Amino acid sequence: MSTARDDLPNDVESLKELVLAGRAEVEHLKLIIAKLKRLQFGRRSEKLDREIEQLELRLEELQVSAVPAASSCSDKPAAQVPVRRPLPEHLPRTRIEHTPACACPDCGTAMRKIGEDVSEILDYVPERFRVIQHVRPKFACPACERIVQVEAPSRPIERGLAGAGLLAHVLVSKYADHLPLYRQAQIYAREGVELERSTMAEWVAGSFRLLDPLVEALARYVMAAEKLHADDTPVPVLDPGRGKTKTGRLWTYVRDDRPAGSEEAPAVLFRYSPDRRGERPRSHLAPFRGILQADAYAGFGHLYEGGRVQEAACWAHARRGFYEIHQANQSPIAAEALERIGALYAIESEIRGKPPDERAAIRQARAGPLLESLRDWLRYTVGRVSKKSELATASGYVLTRWTALTRYRDDGRIEIDNNAAERALRVVALGRKNYLFCGSDAGGERAAALYSLIGTAKLNGLDPEAYLRYVIERIGDHAINRVEEFLPWNLADAMRTETRLDLAA
Repeated sequence: MSTARDDLPNDVESLKELVLAGRAEVEHLKLIIAKLKRLQFGRRSEKLDREIEQLELRLEELQVSAVPAASSCSDKPAAQVPVRRPLPEHLPRTRIEHTPACACPDCGTAMRKIGEDVSEILDYVPERFRVIQHVRPKFACPACERIVQVEAPSRPIERGLAGAGLLAHVLVSKYADHLPLYRQAQIYAREGVELERSTMAEWVAGSFRLLDPLVEALARYVMAAEKLHADDTPVPVLDPGRGKTKTGRLWTYVRDDRPAGSEEAPAVLFRYSPDRRGERPRSHLAPFRGILQADAYAGFGHLYEGGRVQEAACWAHARRGFYEIHQANQSPIAAEALERIGALYAIESEIRGKPPDERAAIRQARAGPLLESLRDWLRYTVGRVSKKSELATASGYVLTRWTALTRYRDDGRIEIDNNAAERALRVVALGRKNYLFCGSDAGGERAAALYSLIGTAKLNGLDPEAYLRYVIERIGDHAINRVEEFLPWNLADAMRTETRLDLAA
C-alpha cells in the first residue's frame, strides 16, 4: 500500500483507518510468505520426499524379484542385453596369473607363450574399490601345436561383474547398515564408479540363492537346541495390489546358552511371514523340542500342548508394566514392584556364566524366597487397588503367568528374561527407521536370511562383512553336503589366520 504525503487525510480518524489498513496488508503478506515457505520446506515437501523414497524402494524390490532363479535360466539370449560399461581406468588393478604347466600335456615338449586372455571383475576392499584381473596366458606346443590354457576361475555369480568383497559390502550395507541400493549407488558414484541399481539388485538376488543352503544349515543348528529365545516384530511391506503397505512379521529364534556356561556356539535365525497367525511360529518350530522362552503371544500357546515344547516366560515383560506406571505417576506400589524384581536380577548378575546345576541351586536358595514373597505381595496389592487400574493389570500379568515366570528358578538352563531375542530384533528396528519398509514378501525373506547370517557372525565375534566375503568367495565351489563348514564358528580360526596374513603382507 503506497500513499504520497500530499494524499494523506488531515483528520485523525481517517489516518487511523489508513494505518490499520496498512497493518492488515502487512499481516496478510506475512501469512502468504509463511504459506509459501511451508510449501517449499515444510510437510508437503517432506511428504513428497517420502513418496519418492517409497517408489525408489519399490522399484529396487521389483528389480531384485525380477531376477530369475539359476535353474530357470534358458540358453537363449535375452531380447535386450544392457551394455556393460568398461571398468574405470583410474582404479588400481591386481593381476593374478593362472599359468598352466610349462610342458605340453600331449608330448612333453616345452611350450612358448602365444598370447593371453584377460577378464576383469570389480571387487571392493574396505574403504576402496579395486579391479582384479584374472589373466590366463595361452601356451602353444611348437611340436604338436597343442594350445593349453588354465580354465577360467568361477565367479560368485555366474558371468557377474562383482567380486566376493563387493558383494559382501553391498549386502552388509543394505542389511546391517540399512542403506538401500539406490543410496549405495549414489555413494559409489562419488568414488567414480557408476553402478546401476538394477545391477546391484541382481547381485542381491544371486547372493541370496548362493547363501540359501548355508541359511538352512544354520536353521538346523538353531532348531537342535534344548532352549530357544523367540520373539517377533512388525515390518511394513509394500502391497502393490492395494496401493499401500501391509504388515508382515519378522520372527527371531536365538540359541545362546553362554550365560549358563555353555561352550556351544550362539546363533540367531530370522524367519519372515506375511502375517502373525499362530501357524507361522508352529511351522518355524516344527523340528524343535525343548524350552521356548518368549512373551505371552497367544500364537505360541498351541506349541505348549502335549509337552513337546515347554514354556518359559520373561521377567522383562513382567517388569515393563510396572515401569511404565512408575514413569507416568511415580506410583509407590509400582516402585516397590520394581525394587522386588530388581533383587531377582541382582542374583542373576552374580551367577551369569556358571553351569546350570550351580545356577539352579543358587536360585532355589536365594531367589525362591523372594519369588514367594513377591507373589504374596502381588495378591495383596490386587485386593487393594481398582480391578480396572493399570496396577491391577500389571499384577495380573505376573500372577496369571506365574508358573512360566518361575520355571527359571528350578532349571539353570533358562534365563530370567527373553532379552536375547529382543537384542536380536534391534537390527530390524533400525532398519525400519532407515528404509521404512520391505518392498515385497520376497524382500522380507531375503532380509530374514541375511539378518540370520550377519547376526550369527556378530554373536561369534566376527566382522560380518569379512565373514560374508570369505564365504561368498568359496561357497560356490564347495560340496553342498559340507556347507556346515561355512557356519561362523567353524570359520573363526581360519579367518583370524587370513587376517594376520593380510596384515603381514
